[in-house]
Amino acid sequence: MAKSGMGQDPESPAAVKVLKRAVELDSESRYPQALVCYQEGIDLLLQVMKGTNDHTKRCNLREKITRYMERAENIKKYLDQEKEDGKYHKQIKIEENATGFSYESLFQEYLNETVTEVWIEDPYIRHTHQGIEREQQNRGLKEIKESLRNYGVLLEIEYSSSIHDREIRFNNGWMIKIGRGLDYFKKPQGHFSLGYCDFDLRPCHETTVDIFHNKHTKKI
Repeated sequence: MAKSGMGQDPESPAAVKVLKRAVELDSESRYPQALVCYQEGIDLLLQVMKGTNDHTKRCNLREKITRYMERAENIKKYLDQEKEDGKYHKQIKIEENATGFSYESLFQEYLNETVTEVWIEDPYIRHTHQGIEREQQNRGLKEIKESLRNYGVLLEIEYSSSIHDREIRFNNGWMIKIGRGLDYFKKPQGHFSLGYCDFDLRPCHETTVDIFHNKHTKKI
């Protein structure tokens, strides 16, 4: 994919920082992250332009915004084609003791109104801070199932003694593989410690999250 040759914008320090990062990510072929930065930088430049009365500056800003928008649109089209071809791949590395990686933070971007089914394979839901002994685990899953039914969500559970893969699939084409599966959180220090309820505040084990897209994703 052709790289961006655009430089900095002197009109806004915030825009300069974000768009400089966008160009760096673009040059490293990290297109999903670059697109986010381009979009944020464009928004910042639009705000600057709205507050500028100088005609020459407005024209210069409009020209810069147009170039960045064209580049962002090209990246978006490229990523859409990657998804169409089943080649999309994004990787997130979670460092040891890192926070800010709750299930919501990881999955929210890929859950939208088109998702009607989710399939989860995880062979090791077993630790006391996530799952417990089989009998207690069954009771817990049954309680979750009954609770979800109140919100119109059907939970189906199947056990297997042979699965080893860890993956989550949404029927809108997204597939997420977490090296440690769903059990990547560390045990909280106590019932009243930060992170006991808010998983964004809970330290994580080191792991890697790989995200793929294939519009032809089928049920496992």
